[in-house]
Amino acid sequence: MKLIRHGASGDEKPGLVDAKGGLRDLSGTLRDIAGPGLSRESLDRLARIDPESLPLLPPGTRLGPCVGGTRNFVAIGLNYADHAAETGAAIPAEPIIFNKAPSCIVGPNDTVILPKASAKTDWEVELAVVIGARASYVHANEALRYVAGLCICNDLSEREFQMERGGTWTKGKGCPTFGPLGPWLVTLDEIPDLKNLAMSLDLNGRRMQTGSTATMIFDVAQIVAYVSHFMMLEPGDVITTGTPPGVGLGMKPPRYLKSDDEMVLRIDGLGEQRQRVVAFDDWTAKVAAGEPTN
Repeated sequence: MKLIRHGASGDEKPGLVDAKGGLRDLSGTLRDIAGPGLSRESLDRLARIDPESLPLLPPGTRLGPCVGGTRNFVAIGLNYADHAAETGAAIPAEPIIFNKAPSCIVGPNDTVILPKASAKTDWEVELAVVIGARASYVHANEALRYVAGLCICNDLSEREFQMERGGTWTKGKGCPTFGPLGPWLVTLDEIPDLKNLAMSLDLNGRRMQTGSTATMIFDVAQIVAYVSHFMMLEPGDVITTGTPPGVGLGMKPPRYLKSDDEMVLRIDGLGEQRQRVVAFDDWTAKVAAGEPTN
């Protein structure tokens, strides 16, 4: 099943994708793709619905983040062997955990805003895990039972804030719009091999990142289990699991995002994101003038 959330920002409604790629509204059946709506019982019930019986959404409907009610937005650093190599970092002995602010979560095609005083905002295509059941001290061999599904995440990062301002990575990871999720939340039954998903990110039509979950150091089950030993994971929480090589930081010389850039992210079976970049001052000027911002 491919689940979506659609509508105006902050007022998204649940939906799903039918066999022909049409977007269907679930708001008459389910309150939200969040909390109890992510339980195994809820997902099983949704899977029994005939999509053709649901209202078809009009073309151009905005897609919001594919999960709502996220309380913990956790990220894993340096989790791809080839990405660690491009940064010159050692392979971590245990997963590196940091937090992204839940307030940075936006839709898959929403505008990305460069933070005020940003000089080094970077891109990162990532596989994200959405938790479907409360998880605490779980073992890796049972961890996937606690997963509602997977989606694409762009783990946007301001490298100067992250690496040159002292303290933890969190500074450069949680700025507004730095967590696009979606377009779909895809349940695990539609993903035959979590360890062999092709990933890519294009910038202005040029391929920057090409990778695969085959080079992950810690796999999805290991990550969910590991994180659950340090915090209580709740339905709707998101863990984004690291990026393959090709980030701007790793280029010689480094290449960072600027206003009017466009990113396109893809992961096998999980769809596509497309984001336009805008500078902070340009964004605020548009808002003040009442102009469209997406």
